[in-house]
Amino acid sequence: MPINILMPALSPTMEKGNLAKWLKKEGDKVKSGDVIAEIETDKATMEVEAVDEGTIAKILVPEGTQDVPVNNVIAVLAGDGEDVKAAGAGAASAAPAAKSEAQKADAPKAAALAAAPAPAAAPAPAKPAAAAAASAAPAPSNGARVFSSPLARRLAKEAGIDLSRVTGSGPRGRVVARDIDQAKSGKGLKPAASAGAPAAATGAVSAPAMSDQQILALYEEGGYESIPHDSMRRTIAQRLTAATNSMPTFYLTVDCDLGKLNAAREEINAAAGKNADGKPLYKLSVNDFVIKAMGIALQKIPEANVSWTEAAMLRHKHSDIGVAVALPFGLITPIIRQAEIKTLSAISNEMKDLAARAKAKKLKPNEYQGGTSSVSNLGMYGIKDFTAVINPPQSSILAVGTGEERAVVRNGQIVAASMMSVTLSCDHRAIDGALGAELITAFKKLIENPVMMVV
Repeated sequence: MPINILMPALSPTMEKGNLAKWLKKEGDKVKSGDVIAEIETDKATMEVEAVDEGTIAKILVPEGTQDVPVNNVIAVLAGDGEDVKAAGAGAASAAPAAKSEAQKADAPKAAALAAAPAPAAAPAPAKPAAAAAASAAPAPSNGARVFSSPLARRLAKEAGIDLSRVTGSGPRGRVVARDIDQAKSGKGLKPAASAGAPAAATGAVSAPAMSDQQILALYEEGGYESIPHDSMRRTIAQRLTAATNSMPTFYLTVDCDLGKLNAAREEINAAAGKNADGKPLYKLSVNDFVIKAMGIALQKIPEANVSWTEAAMLRHKHSDIGVAVALPFGLITPIIRQAEIKTLSAISNEMKDLAARAKAKKLKPNEYQGGTSSVSNLGMYGIKDFTAVINPPQSSILAVGTGEERAVVRNGQIVAASMMSVTLSCDHRAIDGALGAELITAFKKLIENPVMMVV
């Protein structure tokens, strides 16, 4: 019997992906473990391995196809002894049927979500990440039911579009997939004010967000280029909006004296051995010290090494530090696991490897998901200080500014010193002000006395 090859879920929260490349073609024999395709998620490109043996009878989703839902049939494999041509011929008719069954299975859940009224302000119980993602479909903001197809509801959820604002073109005004495609570019959207819930019902006092149509009306047609959002940019926007709207955040800033750190860094780098090519085995950056110091500080103040859930506080045993890496197409935070026990040279080399693979979209989900805190460094751009947005479910992030010569007062005298400003953003649900102060103070002591990182 032919075997369906499905679009895999490469992480717990993945709902769709881009089929970047087929590494096998129709008629090729494959065995378990063979790499058959490359799949792009919002932040990485990953290889897909065959789990069965046979011959690829039919490729149903061509390479380059974007936004392929998880568990959709992408190809059909003919087993040993099967007629490859017959399996391939039957695949084209079997695939739509399989997809239809999947849509039928999702329909009750999606319809319930679409019909649900806007929730009250009471806190919701905690959910696993996958369950939370599945229930995140945009419900109509006015509580009214919107008639729409299952596929349209799924596409609206993925794009973060409120179905109540979409003008339906299907029978009796039903919202269909093509309406969502148009809505992504701002077409066919009703004004936000008419679709939004009344302020009295929700307690909201801020003005509604401008619709795409309202924004476009402010600019001369032809005076701009419309660049569609890719999946990474949409994910970043959704996560940062959720973090900003749901997380009460406060900020703490201190200035760190880099005098001892700079001297130690120069001495350590000068003593680095050489590899076979004559290159240093490592070259420490200030950021490597920052990662290490943050890892140790979280161990010294374990009450701050936490994640908030509605049911409980998760106190982490290790310091897994995410490090923000800027990419041409967005931002990603690969994670240095157990940073508190790793040497500075190990952190330096691991960070270089993670950053290189992040830019090539070759990170695995476990290399950028999770983490207990993060570091964002804009010092290389000459930024003196800034505040960073916390990456849920973490409860803190450290924003690092540039190291620069400043005039400081010591023993009543004005002297020049190499100083660096850092700002800690804290989730007030998990970290109180005094606790955040203890954490950033512990970090400052380590940066100003780097020998304490190795004892």
